[in-house]
Amino acid sequence: MIQVTPQMRILVAVEPADFRKGIDGLARVCREELRRDPFNGCVFVFRNRSAKSVKILVYDGQGFWLAQKRMSKGKFRWWPHSPSALTRVLEAHQLPVLLSGGDPSRARGAPQWRRVGPENEK
Repeated sequence: MIQVTPQMRILVAVEPADFRKGIDGLARVCREELRRDPFNGCVFVFRNRSAKSVKILVYDGQGFWLAQKRMSKGKFRWWPHSPSALTRVLEAHQLPVLLSGGDPSRARGAPQWRRVGPENEK
């Protein structure tokens, strides 16, 4: 089971991926196209060209997990677009919204916790 925690970094690939690829192929995409280390514990989210499926790739310290969701009807309407960025960062509470076909940019969660200390007081 893939457990996504608030501490995990979730990276959504902007460009569609070839869904004929499995774990090794998507890990190669992480390294070569996204310029990220697939072994660093990030959650990588990919979408296919038709926007009907997403795949999630994550390394848990012992091995890779690969999960796929294919919509029965409709498509994943929201996906990040950027001429310069290769990925978009999501917060943990936004991932279930994305996976249910919603717009994660509209999902509001509690603000990220920051350490309170002399350097933050002004």
